[in-house]
Amino acid sequence: MTKFNGKTAIVTGGSRDIGRAISVKLAAEGANVVVNYCNNKDEGDATIAEIEAAGGKALLVQGDMTKQADVTNLVDQARSSFGDAIDIVVNVTGGLVERKTLDQMDEEFFNYVMQLNATSTFLVTKATVPHMPEGSAIVNLASQAGRDGGGPGASAYATSKGAVMTFTRSMAKELGPQGIRVNSLCPGMIATTFHDKFTKDAVRENVANSTPLRRQGRAEETADAVAYLASDEASFITGTNIDINGGLLFS
Repeated sequence: MTKFNGKTAIVTGGSRDIGRAISVKLAAEGANVVVNYCNNKDEGDATIAEIEAAGGKALLVQGDMTKQADVTNLVDQARSSFGDAIDIVVNVTGGLVERKTLDQMDEEFFNYVMQLNATSTFLVTKATVPHMPEGSAIVNLASQAGRDGGGPGASAYATSKGAVMTFTRSMAKELGPQGIRVNSLCPGMIATTFHDKFTKDAVRENVANSTPLRRQGRAEETADAVAYLASDEASFITGTNIDINGGLLFS
């Protein structure tokens, strides 16, 4: 018996890396998964193909999660395809965009990074909660950067992920009486294209070697944690920001 038979899950930013691993995991556990992507349809199609090849059900929906109209369309398509209820929401959408120090950043850049990470989480949560029954769960993707301030040139990203962590705690309090749990994960060094793009190989190796487990994490390990937090097995866990970093940072 799988965890999520008959349930509907929305995964924003669900087409690649951690988002893809989460989409595939939830589908493997029986959920009907609505996979959102923003720019790269090929990656979205590949995620859907992987889910369907394993016998799962999924729907691909394009949309920019910083735009209200796109968020509304995502929710409408989820409900028209899989029924009125939305049982699981995973907010993966986000990114560092570019490493910039204080003197290199302008207001436009700072606001964009905040919108990409924090505003998107707010908009999707607001749009989905009215359709989430008792026993539903929201899992947000924050970051270790939200705890420690991030690496060089990542202050905007770290600030936005800190906002996601605080929003998670606030929503846990606000939505708990409705039977909706809200948690977040704070990944550390996970082997993804994020670090392929933004972190030098030597830095990645040094960070991996400094963890007690002496390695980088895998996207699938993050997905396993999401599936647990979304399941009834975590029915008394809410308002947490759980580290998943191989012991690199203890909170």
